[in-house]
Amino acid sequence: MRKLLIAAGLVSGIAAPALGQTSVWDGAYSEAQAARGALIYRRECVMCHAPALEGNGEAPPLVGRFIPDWEGTRLSDLFDKIRETMPLFAPAALSSSDTSDLLAFILRSNNFPAGPKDLETGNALKSISFDAHKPAAKEITSDKRR
Repeated sequence: MRKLLIAAGLVSGIAAPALGQTSVWDGAYSEAQAARGALIYRRECVMCHAPALEGNGEAPPLVGRFIPDWEGTRLSDLFDKIRETMPLFAPAALSSSDTSDLLAFILRSNNFPAGPKDLETGNALKSISFDAHKPAAKEITSDKRR
């Protein structure tokens, strides 16, 4: 399987990502999941983070300057922060699936692309990097050592 993935990268002229590692730019959530997350946001988060996720002065924004604060982390870090500390007046009250849906809504609100599958919970989130900027495709150079 690994050889097949590497060969596919060679044929296409771009480097294949490290196995098991993805980015928020790779479509980590589905549109349906983000829509469910929007409902949860309106019910649980809007009071503090405001309708357009801009924050209210006390609660931080979840768009804009929010992105650099999470740059270089794993999506699991943000999931854990939401799951353990939100909502403010009832920390850890959200289920794991509600937290995933809410995280999908936050990703969509920050213009990260959707994909075909829902964002999963647990170890799967540890393999997704929170990249502020879309990683550039790198060309593979041929190895001249034979």
